[in-house]
Amino acid sequence: MAQTVCTLMLLPGQKKIILEKPNSLQRIFFSLRVITSAASWYDVRVSFDDPLFSSFYSLTGQGKYFEAKGVDIFQGNIWVCNYSSVDLYISVTEILH
Repeated sequence: MAQTVCTLMLLPGQKKIILEKPNSLQRIFFSLRVITSAASWYDVRVSFDDPLFSSFYSLTGQGKYFEAKGVDIFQGNIWVCNYSSVDLYISVTEILH
């Protein structure tokens, strides 16, 4: 079992892989949280193995958190993109089994 915890900064318009596809272990949990004040507005998009973001999950406004758990969750690369005009910090946690 392995756990990854990190915080990264995304500049406006920047997209990045936040969790890479596991090679030998299986992902059983992951979460990401946008670290910002409760009053601030932002637009962060999460994409599952799609760097073009044709299909995405949106974290906007008050929705600061995304979590998935279980043996049947997504196992590929997880991308995020900051569509806001401000720098954002994102905290990421992953557990592999």
